[in-house]
Order: sequence, then structure tokens, then C-alpha cells
Amino acid sequence: MQKQTWDDFGDILTALDATWPAAARQTVGPWIIRNGQGGGKRVSAATPNSDWTQADIQTAEAAMRDLGQSPLFMITDQDQILDQVLAKARYDIVDPVNIYSTSVDTLTTKRPPKVSMFSVWPPLAIEIDMWAEGGISNARTNVMKRVQGPKTSILARWNDHPAGVGFAAVHGKDAFVHAVEIRNHQRQQGVASWLMKQAAFWAAEQGASRLNVACTKANVAANALYRSIHMKVVGEYHYRMKG
Repeated sequence: MQKQTWDDFGDILTALDATWPAAARQTVGPWIIRNGQGGGKRVSAATPNSDWTQADIQTAEAAMRDLGQSPLFMITDQDQILDQVLAKARYDIVDPVNIYSTSVDTLTTKRPPKVSMFSVWPPLAIEIDMWAEGGISNARTNVMKRVQGPKTSILARWNDHPAGVGFAAVHGKDAFVHAVEIRNHQRQQGVASWLMKQAAFWAAEQGASRLNVACTKANVAANALYRSIHMKVVGEYHYRMKG
């Protein structure tokens, strides 16, 4: 895969926003302020939309507090000055994230075994249950419902039992996979790898040419999985949260 330019990574971040959207977004001064409604950091973090001053940080903080959210900023490599200013203001780094990417062609050379992987929308009750087992709350499944455009759950069955679940959505040429959960007793059997390949086949059918996934750096097993299926880190980000 060719080295990513910032424009490429910008497209990937746009797809990340579109495939895991906030309940609402508003422009406040130089900021995009997201209303996450309990759906997690990714849908609640503020990001700069134009040039800002240090005084503008207080504007963002107030806007987030007005939504009942703690001040939270998402930082990419393009935001190094903001990162430094927030560090001096005693904002801590939280949840550094890798974004992995590959061509869908890389993962569509062999279909999953028959009756093992299913693309389903809306999700089945068993999928909701598996997400809940993995700590993915109704607020996060509501994020999935908000997606505009092609989307699907991926239901994995292994050893004749429900084994795992994931969510995939497409924006432009980019597909993103989110919320991958494999049941504990079904791990280490290749289920997650086949789930990702099923997502790639589905994404190709929607016209996407690139498959992406965001993964916290602390999730050692997930990072190893994505590397094992020849996905590459194309960018990263982290959050800054006070205290």
C-alpha cells in the first residue's frame, strides 16, 4: 500500500466521523463541538476547524460543559501546537489510537467458510447481547443507527454457536469496521480474522476500495490481529482530557 499523504488521512478521518457519528455537531468559533449522548470519546471530542487562540480553548470548554460533557479534545499529528498548549493546561493524554488501513482487495482473496459469517441489518438480538457482553452499551449501538449510508452488522458463527459481532459502514471509497467483539470462549480460532474479511467482501459490494479500523494502542490482541491480516498503521490520534 502506498504511503499515506495527509489528504489521504484526512479522507480517512472524514470517513471515521461519518461511520461513527455524533448525535449532533455544531461549529463554535474555530471548533467542531460534538454531542456524543454517552456514545464514547470519539463522538464527544472537540476538534479544531480553523485557526484558534488560547482564549478559544475556554470557548470550547464552555460549549462542551453546556452539553453536560467534560472538556475533551481529539489530537492528530496536525494539532501539535494544540497538544502542547493543552498539556500545559494540565490536560492528560487519554487512549492513544492507531488507525489501520488496507485495500479491500487484500482481504477478499478467500471467502469465509460457509454459514460462518453473515452481513445483517438491523442487528439481531443476539448481536446486541454480544455487544453488551463486551461493554458496548445502547448509547454506542445508537451511534450505529445514526449512520447515513451503507452499513451492516457482521454476525460470526463458529462451532455452531454465535461467536462474535462487528459493525461496518461506508463513506465514499472508505469502509470502517467498528465495535468488533468476539466471545471469550471463541477466541484464538480465527473468528476475528474471518469477520474482518467478511466486512471487506461486504465493503467491496458497496463500492469501497479501502478498509479501515481504529484501535487503541493498549489493545495488544487487536493490534496483533490487524497486523496479521496485513493492515498497516496509516495514522494515529489521541485525546486530551483535563485531570
